[in-house]
Parts: sequence; C-alpha cells; structure tokens
Amino acid sequence: MAEISVERLTKRYREALAVDDLSFSVQGGHVTGFLGPNGAGKSTTLRALLGLIRPTSGRALVLERPFAELRDPARTVGAALDASDVHPGRSGRSHLLTLAAAAGLPASRVDEVLALVELTPARDRRVKGYSMGMRQRLALAGALLGDPRILMLDEPANGLDPQGIRWLRDILRSLADEGRAILVSSHVLSEVEQTVDEVVVISAGRLVTQGPLTDIVTEQRSAFVRTPRAQELKAIIEADGAGVSTDGRPEVLLVQRMALERIGTLAAEHGIAVFELTRAASTLEDRFLELTGEGGNVR
Repeated sequence: MAEISVERLTKRYREALAVDDLSFSVQGGHVTGFLGPNGAGKSTTLRALLGLIRPTSGRALVLERPFAELRDPARTVGAALDASDVHPGRSGRSHLLTLAAAAGLPASRVDEVLALVELTPARDRRVKGYSMGMRQRLALAGALLGDPRILMLDEPANGLDPQGIRWLRDILRSLADEGRAILVSSHVLSEVEQTVDEVVVISAGRLVTQGPLTDIVTEQRSAFVRTPRAQELKAIIEADGAGVSTDGRPEVLLVQRMALERIGTLAAEHGIAVFELTRAASTLEDRFLELTGEGGNVR
C-alpha cells in the first residue's frame, strides 16, 4: 500500500486548470522530491492531499483514504507548507503547545521536537525575532509533533544556511530510514539531488516522470564528441534522430539522446575520425530542464 496516492487528480479554478489528470504514488522509506516549474500545480496537489481544497475530479489519498477520513491525522501526517504561518507575538514553544493541544498530543512532545530541530535555546523567544531558517525549523517541529508516518514539506530548505541544509538532509534521511514517507517540494535542485531517493516531476499540472533519482538522471544520454569533421558528423547524427549542438567549439559536438555506442558506430560507418567521445556529466537540473523545457526557476 502506498502512503500517498494521487489518482487522476484534476483541479480547476474557473478557467484556470491547476492540476490536470495527475497520478503518482509515494512509498514509505523514501524521500521523494516533488518538482515542477512555477505554476506546475505542486502546491495545489499538496493542499488536495491535506484536504484543504476539494478536487474537481480524481482523488488525493493518504493511506488509501481522503485526509478528512483519517482516524488520527496528527499521528499520520505532518505537514509544513508555509513557515511564515505563525503568530509573530507568540514564542516558539507557545506556538507548538497550541498545535499540540489542538491535536490532542501531550505537552511533553513539544520539548522533544524543539530539541530535535535544535530550537531549545530559542524556545521562549517571540517568533517575530526568528530568522527565516529558525522559522523553517519551527515549521518542521510542528509537522513532527505527532511523530507521523508521513511528512509533506514545501520548500523546507528555504532560508537555511549551509549547515542548516546539511542538518535538514540528515534528519530527513534518518526519518525515511525509519520507514516514513517524505514528500518534499523544492526548487533547489542541487540540494534535492543530494537528499531524495525518488523524484516526481510535473509540468502544467500533468505528470512528466516519476522514478528513482538515479534512473531519471542517467536517462539523459548526452555525450561530447571531438572530431575534425564536426559539421559532417552533426548532420549524420541529426538525420539519425538525435539533437546536436556545437558547444561553442568548432571541433566539439554535444549530442543529446544517443548512446555512445551509436555515435561511434555512425562515425565509423562514414569514415569520420573521432578524437574524443565522452559521456557528458548529467545532473538533476540538466534532466529537469530537458523534461520540462523550463529555464531554471522550478518553484
């Protein structure tokens, strides 16, 4: 059973289609990155999963149930969608005590999560004096109050310094290793690549791809080719269906979506000398841009 299941989810706001027949699932024991450009439908999907909006059609389920039907939601799902959604006049501890009381959780749990997110020294300070990174830690503390089986986090690394980002990576990894399902929406692709096991990529409200991070990144088959007959080989490769650019150097081609073996075979068949043929380094950002056709801003 998947911890999170989105099944043909569609959400329309008057003429705007925010989510369009979207389906994906998230399993326990994994940190799953939820990625997409601006306006892709990530926030709408998270809100549907948490019962904050009603789908136009389709379903957004937690443990095969709508959120409203969970018997003990605070101990099932923890969510942090907006780190600024805290009364600035309250202390961090007072804020968490209010959340705990509303969820029927013991007050002792507040001090436990404050220690877990390393906010104990600042627990009695008013939130208006917190930095953005401290507010992110407080939001995560709130999500962890019920010791939930599932976590949904929207941009949890926003405002964290490098040490804080490493801390977040470590804590998410340890929580996933305990068998929890963690869904993280983020626009910091370099950090996502170091944190997640699985990736769900959406664009214009529709699923683009889902799978293990390593599989998705290595699907981008790009190679550098250095040859004295670059323009001739470029035409041959393009005729075979791959994309080719000149990479700004007259003797070097950057070939997309073609295996090294195929490039070498085509060059040999046409008697073209190849001085260098190497796999281009591929990152999650490279793959994201290829899949979505977007220009770098993925929030």
